[in-house]
Amino acid sequence: MEEFFILRKQNIDKKMFVPTAALFLLVSVALIAGGSGLKTTLSGLMNVISAKLGWLYFGIYIVNFVFFLYIGLSHFGRVKLGKTNDKPAYSTFQWGSMVFATAIDASILMLSMVDPLRYVQQPLFGAKPMSAANYQNAHMLGQFDWGPMAWMMFASAAVVIGYMMYVKDVHVMRISAAIPMLDGDQPYKAFLRKLIDYLVVIGIMGGIGSSVGMEIPVLSKIIAQLLGISDSIWLKLGMFVVLFAIFTLTMLKGIKGGIDRLSSAHIWTAIAFLAIVLLVGPTMYILKMEGHSLALLVTKFAAMSTGTASVASGASNTVNQETIFYWGWWMTYMPFMGLFIARISRGRTIRQVIFGMLGFGALGCMSFYAILGGYSMYLQQSGAINLIHILNTQGQAVVIATIIATLPMKYLMLIIYAGSSFIFLATTISSSAFVVSSFASGKLEPGQQPSLFNRLVWMAIFMIFSFGIVFVGGFKTVQVISSIAGLPLVIVCVLLIMSTWKMLRQNDDVFVADSAITRLNRQIERRKANTAAAKLMNLINL
Repeated sequence: MEEFFILRKQNIDKKMFVPTAALFLLVSVALIAGGSGLKTTLSGLMNVISAKLGWLYFGIYIVNFVFFLYIGLSHFGRVKLGKTNDKPAYSTFQWGSMVFATAIDASILMLSMVDPLRYVQQPLFGAKPMSAANYQNAHMLGQFDWGPMAWMMFASAAVVIGYMMYVKDVHVMRISAAIPMLDGDQPYKAFLRKLIDYLVVIGIMGGIGSSVGMEIPVLSKIIAQLLGISDSIWLKLGMFVVLFAIFTLTMLKGIKGGIDRLSSAHIWTAIAFLAIVLLVGPTMYILKMEGHSLALLVTKFAAMSTGTASVASGASNTVNQETIFYWGWWMTYMPFMGLFIARISRGRTIRQVIFGMLGFGALGCMSFYAILGGYSMYLQQSGAINLIHILNTQGQAVVIATIIATLPMKYLMLIIYAGSSFIFLATTISSSAFVVSSFASGKLEPGQQPSLFNRLVWMAIFMIFSFGIVFVGGFKTVQVISSIAGLPLVIVCVLLIMSTWKMLRQNDDVFVADSAITRLNRQIERRKANTAAAKLMNLINL
C-alpha cells in the first residue's frame, strides 16, 4: 500500500507530473474562490480573444483542412499505417464508434438543443433576429461548427503519430515524439519537446474540464427533476463521485473490454435517442429544415471558414465568435484524439482514417444538430413553448429538461438522456486521463499502460478542475477556458502538419525508388524470357 503513494515507484515523470498537477489544482482553487464573481471578467476576455486573435484560429483550420483533404485524396492516402500484412484490429463500425464516442461527450446532447435557440436571437448573415430566415441560419450554424473542418483537426495528430508508430516503429506516447524535427540531444530541442508536452496537457485539461463543467449542471437539473429533489451543490458533488467511480472501473479495463464497450453502448443509446425524437417529433419539419440547412451550409461554407461571414451593420459578429470558441475547444481535443485514433488505427490507410473520421464524426455530430436542434426550433417557432424566454431567464439546463418533457414517456426519455450523457462523459474523460497519464509517465515499453495511480490521480484532477468551473458557472466561462487552452496548440498543429508532409514525401521517395527497381527487375525478367524463347525457337527450327 505504501508503494502506491511513492511517485518514484510508479514510473512517473515527476518533472511533468508535479508542475502540471500543481498548476491545475491552483487554477481550481482560484475558480472556486472567485465563484460567480469571475463571470464578468471572463466574458470580457472572450470578447478580446474574438476581436484580436480570431484570424489565428481561422487561419490554422483552413490550412489544416486543405492540407489533409489533399493528403486523403492524393496517392498519399494509400499509405498504410502498418506493415503489408497488418490488418485492422477493429471492425469499421467498432473503429468508428470509438472515434466518435471518445471525441464527443455529453455536450453534443446539450448544445445541439440549445445552440440554435441562442443563435436565432442574433443577426446572422444579415438576417433579422427571430425571422424565418434566421431560424434556418441558426439551425445550420451549429452543423458547421461540429462539421468537417472541426473533425479534420484531429488528422494533424492522428496521421503523423500512426505513421511513426506503425511504419517507422517508433514508440509514441507523447506528441513531441511524433515531431522528427525536434529529435536530438541539443538542449533547445529538449526544451521544446518539454514545452510542447506541457502545452498539450494544459490544452487537454482545459478542454475536457470545460466540457464536464458545462455538462454536470445540466445533468444535475435533470436528475433532480427525475427524483423530485433539490438541485443543490451537494447533488453536483455526488455526481462527481459517481463519475469518478465509473472512470475508475473503465481505467481498470483499459481500451479493450473498457473503452471499446463503453463506446458501443454510447453509440447505440445515442442512435436510439435520436430515432425516438425523429419518429415521435415533427418528422417532416425536421427533414425539410435539414435539407435547407445542408444547402445553406454549402453556400456559406467558404465565408464561415474564412471568418468573412456577413452580419447586419453594427451588429456583433456572432457567427465568428461562436466559431472561434468551438475552434479553440476542438483544438484542445486534437492531441489526445490524435494519440487515441492512431492507437486503434493500425492496418488502416491514411485515406481510411481521414474520411472515416469525417464520416463517423462530422456526419454523426451534424445529425444531432439536425434532429435535436430541429426539434427545439419547431417547439419555439410553432409557439408550443417559449424556450428562448426560459433560456434567457432560467438557463440551458431548464431548457433541455423542458424539451425532453415534451416527448412521450417523458420520464423514460429523461432516464435514457441522462444515462447516455453519463456514458458520453465516461468514455471521453477515461480516454483523456489515459492519454494525460501517458504524458506524465516515465519511459513506457510498447504495450505498457501508465500506472493505475497515475491514471486515477489525473481523473481526480479532472474532477476538481471541472468542479471549479461549475462553481463559477455560466457558458461564457466554458467558452473562455476552452479558447485560451486551445490557443497555444496552434503552433503544435503547425509542427505536426510540417512533420506529416516531410515524412510522406520521404515515403513517396522510397515508393518511387522501389517502383523503379520493380519495373527494372520486370524488364530484366522479360528480356530473359524473350531470350530463352528465342533460343528454343532456334532449336526447333534446327
